[in-house]
Amino acid sequence: MRKTVVLLSLVLIVLTAAVSGAAEYKDITFTFKNAGPVVFSHEFHLGKYNNNCKMCHNAIYNLRERRHYSMAEMEKTRSCGACHSGVKAFSVSNGKECVRCHKGAPKDVAYQVKGLGTTVFSHSKHIAKNNGNCKGCHDGTIKPRESGVTMAQMEKGKKCGACHNGKRSFAVTANCDRCHKGLKPKEITFALKNIAPAIFSHEFHLQAYKCADCHTKVFPYRTVVGKATMDDMSKGKSCGTCHNGNDAFSAAGDCGKCHKGFKPGIIKFKTDGGEAAFSHEFHLQNYKCADCHTKIFPYKAGALNALMGDMESGKSCGACHNKGKDAFSVKDDCGKCHKM
Repeated sequence: MRKTVVLLSLVLIVLTAAVSGAAEYKDITFTFKNAGPVVFSHEFHLGKYNNNCKMCHNAIYNLRERRHYSMAEMEKTRSCGACHSGVKAFSVSNGKECVRCHKGAPKDVAYQVKGLGTTVFSHSKHIAKNNGNCKGCHDGTIKPRESGVTMAQMEKGKKCGACHNGKRSFAVTANCDRCHKGLKPKEITFALKNIAPAIFSHEFHLQAYKCADCHTKVFPYRTVVGKATMDDMSKGKSCGTCHNGNDAFSAAGDCGKCHKGFKPGIIKFKTDGGEAAFSHEFHLQNYKCADCHTKIFPYKAGALNALMGDMESGKSCGACHNKGKDAFSVKDDCGKCHKM
């Protein structure tokens, strides 16, 4: 009876060891978001190394440390790269060998871009262009997990711009709809203080211009990165690059063309001689915005302080109120402007 118990115990130990060993020898599957799974076969590799587990454990892999290795680390002989270096086995650095581990076609990568919908990167299309060589992109220049790359950075050769530079492939500028399918850029509304909002219509301007005419020579792709004043525009910056009176109507011209329903108000100046009031509505009956702005006055109220002596010399209001030539003289009845 005792011998039978001992024999059964030995059988159980052997069976337990066999089950345990079988569990360790299972294939290991690594899954990826945008690529096919990689399956590591214990059986295949143990056959190559005469069932010597110590070739990998713990010489290469520490079973207590469960971590993922990047391809860049493998190319530096970490993880699988310890053997797959082109000496003992095919190299992980060989772009045409990727399919030996990553089975199945790589997936398309979708990028959600705020205000511009979805941009889809096709692996299959680009791999075909590179004759099946994944290293055409995955060579360290383009990092798969790199995020937050702007169009301006792409224009300087980052990410997609490494190839889409107008030489190797179409440029990232001027071809927005080739990546952003169904692109219809929205109108941009600029809310301004003390004046009606200005509305920029992409649809209208794209009838005569291309995206590259403005982006990024004049404007960055991101809206309202920096504010340009009307004075800046009159000097050829921002909208004033084209709205200069030659290519398009001047930014210093009819304000109502951009500021729809614009009715400039009364400007009040507090002086020692009593409050002086300037009525835009009254003066616009005979003059245009460009007659005063910015030849005489900057667009910002209060930016130019002129004394009565300055006006009598033809500055500020005195440019028109000049002894009765264009309008009554500033030397005439003070009560016409100052509530005394």
